[in-house]
Amino acid sequence: MSYSPSEWRTFEPVARTAAVQARIHPQHRDLFLCHAWDDRLGAAKELYDALIASGATVWFSETEVGLGKSLLREIDRGLAMSRVGIVLVTPALFQSLANQGVADQELSALLATDRVIPIAHGTTFEALRQVSPLLAARSGLTIGDSLPMREAAEKIAAAAAAENTDVFEGPRTERW
Repeated sequence: MSYSPSEWRTFEPVARTAAVQARIHPQHRDLFLCHAWDDRLGAAKELYDALIASGATVWFSETEVGLGKSLLREIDRGLAMSRVGIVLVTPALFQSLANQGVADQELSALLATDRVIPIAHGTTFEALRQVSPLLAARSGLTIGDSLPMREAAEKIAAAAAAENTDVFEGPRTERW
């Protein structure tokens, strides 16, 4: 997997942390997917499917919380059992954060770690900065025309599943 210089700044620390977490906690999931409830059948499901297709193990509320289970308790377990958190930043997430919904609690837990990657979809990091300066300060990706969701998922999955950071190529530079 190759990364641009800015992508490498995002993924290199995550890959190193994931590698350590994989050695210490091999039973943990690669990723925890934080998303707005309104995105669960749209963008979040699309990202989840792309991550799974890329070989990642992902905690996703739609597949992990069974009938009769406590949503908050299952989320708490999912956070504890995941190496890296990704936050799908969408207009629906902004609304959820404003209403202090479940995603707000997930975000609070993820921000307390060095293992969180914001993924902007249908919005910008500038808009995120107005809602969550702490999350916007983290390196992340913007899914769109220049970076399709499938390609972003491949990069995220490769970094989060790292068992050995030597498998990653840093930014490619050409000598003139």
